[in-house]
Amino acid sequence: MNHAAAIDAANAKVVEKITTAQPVLVDVVRAGDVIPELTEGKVLLHAGPPIAWDEMTGPMQGSCVGAALFEGWATTEDEARALLASEVRFVPCHHVGAVGPMGGITSAGMAVLVVEERGNGNRAYCTMNEGIGKVLRFGAYDAEVVERLHWMADDLGPAIAAAVAGMEDGLPLLPLVARAITMGDEFHQRNIAASALLFTKLAGPIAAQDLEPARKERILTFLADTDQFFLNVMMAACKAIMDSARTIQEGSVVTAMTRNGKNFGIRVAGLGDQWFEAPVNTPEGLFFTGFSQDDANPDIGDSAITEAFGVGGMAMIAAPGVTRFVGAGGFGDALAVSNDMLEIVTGHNPGLPIPTWDFQGACVGIDVRKVVATGITPIINTGIAHKVAGKGQVGAGTVRAPLACFEQALEALAATYGVEVD
Repeated sequence: MNHAAAIDAANAKVVEKITTAQPVLVDVVRAGDVIPELTEGKVLLHAGPPIAWDEMTGPMQGSCVGAALFEGWATTEDEARALLASEVRFVPCHHVGAVGPMGGITSAGMAVLVVEERGNGNRAYCTMNEGIGKVLRFGAYDAEVVERLHWMADDLGPAIAAAVAGMEDGLPLLPLVARAITMGDEFHQRNIAASALLFTKLAGPIAAQDLEPARKERILTFLADTDQFFLNVMMAACKAIMDSARTIQEGSVVTAMTRNGKNFGIRVAGLGDQWFEAPVNTPEGLFFTGFSQDDANPDIGDSAITEAFGVGGMAMIAAPGVTRFVGAGGFGDALAVSNDMLEIVTGHNPGLPIPTWDFQGACVGIDVRKVVATGITPIINTGIAHKVAGKGQVGAGTVRAPLACFEQALEALAATYGVEVD
């Protein structure tokens, strides 16, 4: 068997892992209870490949300030920044089985969703979606943000955990995903259908819990109003799925894409834990009133794990309702994007048929060989953070993964297989 055929055969195994995975929501706990590294001194998780405090852009530093205030490490922003620059150790979420939106900042006391991939038995973690407005993930850190994080850890998380614990075998997520993609979700910028479907599963068990009426009302109202709540559930599911696929340590399929505001990083099935990095691009799209492209922070967040799985921007045609929101044009543009993405993957995911794509399955298996050969890079649907800490979200748009990541990975893959390249 020649090298190309061997890689194709390995890729088929990786894709089989992805398309047959069974992610199940099994719990919500404090991050320190399941991620031991967070209890080894003052430690914070962050999005993207490794990055130091002084390299972080404004939103990620703002999220770190919020986490320090939340954990009680500091009582003022100045105290927090001094501590963060000297005493805190930073670890990528991806290195400990986690993913985090935007800044991705996660501390020991924060609540995280726990998703188990039943076929392989591995688990993945992600903080819960905080809603819109002033939120930690976009770099806000005032008292309102910190209070909400405590409420999510003390009330919201335990209520969801108890609801899931009352189910026979956890809450299977793919049935919700399969239904929601036919209802117009692409699972990065649009999760309205999936969030509503999740609410139908959780509302009854939560309503039946012995909680004070006011506490119960706040929990149910938050879940009903937060139409991006499923995004973080999907991120944990995709992380669990792609980590399961990483057990096949051969081939050229991308198993993770992520950004830290400085560099974009990818991992590839046949190249282990190595990150292949290149400077991130800055998202372009539509901005809220009063903001412009000049305010946009460079690309940031672990949420591109959804595109690595094959949804988000890779499934733009599934969500024509969101194309205007991200500035991607009309239906024809969405169709053109998904057709382009099909050029760089191994094929379709039969479990995720898209009605607006004549029921073809979502893309699956980004192949670094095809990305380099075509020059077509994955497109990512993303929120846009203000580049100044504390300003929060200023818009939404799309951004391209930098080609250099894939070129580096292909060169490393060629070296692994003993192939000379120019």
